[in-house]
Amino acid sequence: MKRILVTGGAGFLGSHLCERLIKEGNDVICLDNLFTGNKENVRHLMEHPRFEFVRHDVTQPFYAEADEIYHLACPASPPHYQRNPIQTSKTNVLGSMHMLGLAKRVGARVLLASTSEVYGDPLVHPQPENYRGNVNTTGIRSCYDEGKRMAETLFFDYHRQNGVDIRVIRIFNTYGPRMSQSDGRVVSNFIVQALKNENITIYGSGQQTRSFCYVDDLIEGMVRMMECVGFTGPLNLGNPKEFTMLELAEMIVRLTKSESKVIHLPLPEDDPVQRKPIIDLAKEKLGWKPLVDLEHGLYQTIDYFKTVMGSW
Repeated sequence: MKRILVTGGAGFLGSHLCERLIKEGNDVICLDNLFTGNKENVRHLMEHPRFEFVRHDVTQPFYAEADEIYHLACPASPPHYQRNPIQTSKTNVLGSMHMLGLAKRVGARVLLASTSEVYGDPLVHPQPENYRGNVNTTGIRSCYDEGKRMAETLFFDYHRQNGVDIRVIRIFNTYGPRMSQSDGRVVSNFIVQALKNENITIYGSGQQTRSFCYVDDLIEGMVRMMECVGFTGPLNLGNPKEFTMLELAEMIVRLTKSESKVIHLPLPEDDPVQRKPIIDLAKEKLGWKPLVDLEHGLYQTIDYFKTVMGSW
């Protein structure tokens, strides 16, 4: 049994991770300021004797004993991280410094949930870990993109200078139950619009592509990375199967039996045209690859949204 701290633990990914770690017999401290996290995501864990929820902002120091730290705290969807871009930058930089400092003091292994956004609007496709990216330092997404790049820098500097035991993963588009209806991500947007029989809004031509990883697969990769000995990363975690936005919209309309029609709106600033991981390193180092296909994962996600929306 380990004592594990999860920052951002009441969020979409964090809540699934907390659930997994509790099931494995660990003590879990779930740290979240509820800026985008939601207590309902961990409500079912609140009475568990090995689970503790702490409301706290990682931009302020936090002290606890821990064997491992999963650092997930940060708004991850554009509408949320753009709502307060300075706070987003502080979360990435100060939050990472505080978690690294804690890991240094208590001798914990610490994992950073970085992002495929560090690649920006990539000029190399698909993206390997050694691609250094094409990121706008002054755009509306920079607080997140550059914030995560700085977080990675801090992790590797603490590792080199102070011997902190780090792990860095770069998460590509992930979806599943407990996504927020208002997070502005394409899967949740399309599902909510389809269930309401509203127009499905596609930005640009709809030919831009993404790859979609189901949450269970992502959590499996995250846990394997934490347990991997002698490998710091960075490591891509995502599904290498690529879909256009039009293909995704059509699939969701079909699965929901919706009457929604697709409409097109202007493409937002710095929105990537292509995003797809190369996961050869994850296969080699972790023996990991995603197992859930998009249609099956969307069924699970649609069922979740039907429940929380209360209209189906």
